[in-house]
Amino acid sequence: MAARDRDRKIVIVRKKSTRGQQAHSGSWKVAYADFVTALMAFFLVMWIVSMDSNVKDLIEGYFSNPVGFKKAFGSGQNVLAVGNTPVNSEIRRIKLVSREAQRQRFEEISVEILERLAEISAAIDVSAQVEIALTDEGLRIELVDADEGVIFFDRGSDRPRPIAEQVFAAIARTLTRIENDLMIEGHTDAARYGTRNYTNWELSVARANAARRALEAGGLAPHRILEVRGYADRQLRVPDDPYHAANRRVSIMIPFKNPSPALLRAIIERRLPVETD
Repeated sequence: MAARDRDRKIVIVRKKSTRGQQAHSGSWKVAYADFVTALMAFFLVMWIVSMDSNVKDLIEGYFSNPVGFKKAFGSGQNVLAVGNTPVNSEIRRIKLVSREAQRQRFEEISVEILERLAEISAAIDVSAQVEIALTDEGLRIELVDADEGVIFFDRGSDRPRPIAEQVFAAIARTLTRIENDLMIEGHTDAARYGTRNYTNWELSVARANAARRALEAGGLAPHRILEVRGYADRQLRVPDDPYHAANRRVSIMIPFKNPSPALLRAIIERRLPVETD
């Protein structure tokens, strides 16, 4: 028994540890998952970019205010009535479209006014003293006096000269093509006119009122004029020179018109397709 044990060979089995291989074998799965996630995000972005603007507004409304968005749907309210919801987004879009359409119309009006002014007088360049500018608020038309050239009002007077009446008539005929209301402003320089009871304030208001009457005589409907303002010398065009002739002017401000409440209400209630005024 002892000899048999001596003759028996001892077999040593060595096993290699595969712990590192096992850990390494699963890393490709993580990398592949990251790749698939990134690919899905890329296609999701491309899909959103190609969407209709209304759908984009819906997505934007959800991510901007998900709680309000869900409440709007859950409570049965119009989804645009809460937060940055689809209807509010649609209303904003309608206002932007309407403003852009009005901007283009203002540009056409500006060109037409300049053409009409060029026909008034060949001897005097009236258009050089009628400045038309498109601002963030709307269209501004200014009749500016000059030391040399056209003078629309005599010094200290609120009676427009004949050339001023022709200019106001030309502007009025052109403004009948649009429906926007307007405001009229009168401005003076820093020189003191009149008496103690008739100052630059009264003079600026009187000139603005004279411009109103001239526009109405030229065909502008009276209800289109919202305000007549007088600023005296408080809004100088040339602040460094309070007595400069350019400070004496009459301004016609035509603000952008917002879509009518009836149109916006109809959009909210979905009673008619999206259109602009």
